[in-house]
Amino acid sequence: QHASREIGLPMKFSVYLPPQALHGAHGTSTPKVPALVYLAGLTCNEETFMTKAGAQRLAAELGLALVAPDTSPRGAGVPGESEAWDFGVGAGFYLDATEAPWEAHWRMESYLTRELLPLLGQKLPIDLERIGLFGHSMGGHGALTLALRHPGMFKSLSAFAPIAAPTQCPWGQKAFSGYLGSGDKAEWRKHDASVLMASQSEAPYPGGILIDQGLADKFLLDGQLLPEAFEAACAKVGQPLTLRRQPGYDHGYYFIQTFMADHLAHH
Repeated sequence: QHASREIGLPMKFSVYLPPQALHGAHGTSTPKVPALVYLAGLTCNEETFMTKAGAQRLAAELGLALVAPDTSPRGAGVPGESEAWDFGVGAGFYLDATEAPWEAHWRMESYLTRELLPLLGQKLPIDLERIGLFGHSMGGHGALTLALRHPGMFKSLSAFAPIAAPTQCPWGQKAFSGYLGSGDKAEWRKHDASVLMASQSEAPYPGGILIDQGLADKFLLDGQLLPEAFEAACAKVGQPLTLRRQPGYDHGYYFIQTFMADHLAHH
């Protein structure tokens, strides 16, 4: 836990360091290791990925650090912050709010890119030149959008069941109305992965992007995820995309566990 400058509140995050970061080559030094940052989904926190995803064993073999931030500020005391599971606490959507009363503390984009990553590089043996980004659901949205909004910051990118076109789905429309205001849809589009990808002049990740989507996912069936919109945007700009539609899998962490090794290998 640390006192966050950007959020203005204490923020928690989880880190797994592989043996390579602790011992070094032949015990001579402690090198900096590459890291994967995982952004969790609605209602989750900094512990969800570390306890449910089963990623540490393979991360140890690959020499990857794992970083999981929280999904929103906590303890702000904003009226209504805990009334809905898809807005407010646990639902920061990885952007900087511009609307009252959220703009003071709901600054997850600046927190992650301007504060947490530099802090990790300063305090831990993590190589900021080798950071990958992935996430699930709302966190998949966060991974895709932050990677596209901050070129060069993240060297690799993947997602599980991301909210791929938030301007077109109820979750995104609710969050963007509250955090960014209902009037200026141009601001919304700046945080929509499908819009951002379609506006690229060339493929931002020529090595490819990996997305897994369960076909028995109730949120896919409800029109919340819209992976086909991101798929079309990638095709438009020549961005290599592996979008795997997995029969029988839902939106939960057994789905994520099943394909976690493929994502770590991708990164």
